[in-house]
Amino acid sequence: MATEALRADRLNAYYGASHVLHDISFALADGQLLALLGRNGAGKSTCISSIIGLLPPRGGKISVFGQDVTAMPPEAIARVGVGLVPQGRRMFGSLTVRENLVVARKGSGQWSLASVLKLFPRLGERQRQLAGSLSGGEQQMLAIGRALMGNPRLLLLDEPSEGLAPMIVAEVGRIIAELRRQGLAIVLVEQNADLAMSLADRVVILNTGRCVFDADIDTARARMEELSHHLGVFKVAEPAR
Repeated sequence: MATEALRADRLNAYYGASHVLHDISFALADGQLLALLGRNGAGKSTCISSIIGLLPPRGGKISVFGQDVTAMPPEAIARVGVGLVPQGRRMFGSLTVRENLVVARKGSGQWSLASVLKLFPRLGERQRQLAGSLSGGEQQMLAIGRALMGNPRLLLLDEPSEGLAPMIVAEVGRIIAELRRQGLAIVLVEQNADLAMSLADRVVILNTGRCVFDADIDTARARMEELSHHLGVFKVAEPAR
């Protein structure tokens, strides 16, 4: 039986008095990719914020590789082995590419400056360039590379294709597929359902802060009418393996 990388059990979260996540439950096996989908405002990014500790839940439990992280601050959750690629990339714009990567280095494992630059040759060419001067696609590569420098076992990707040209989206998808092939557990939040479902092992859909769909990718593909009801009509791409 596969090791469980992540489990959310009846997760509830609030912004002030506003109840935004309602009894969210799902699980992710180690080495697999879970696509967390939903329309704008469905609660996807809020769910990521709760997992990483930026919005501590007021009810329920979050476990990472069997360890209860529900009450931990973000830095402690990161030390358990969770990496975050935030929505909007959030670079240190006044630092160079190299400095953005080096400052994020922690732990031991396969990811070092050399291995990240091997995965992203374009960053290697621009490592002395200020991060704020990079293109959107290059900044997204840097955001992923920065997260990898922490040597995570679980990677949270929040809208990595947002605002990118189709050619760059395809490249980001290729990189995510490669990370999955290397055995990294991944939660992928995406508005681009084609991209997400081409990569996913499991699909979870949120709607107004509630989990309305949870199935493996084969079941999800067989229930396209139900998915279309929650997400809108879209064409599903072939899996990227």
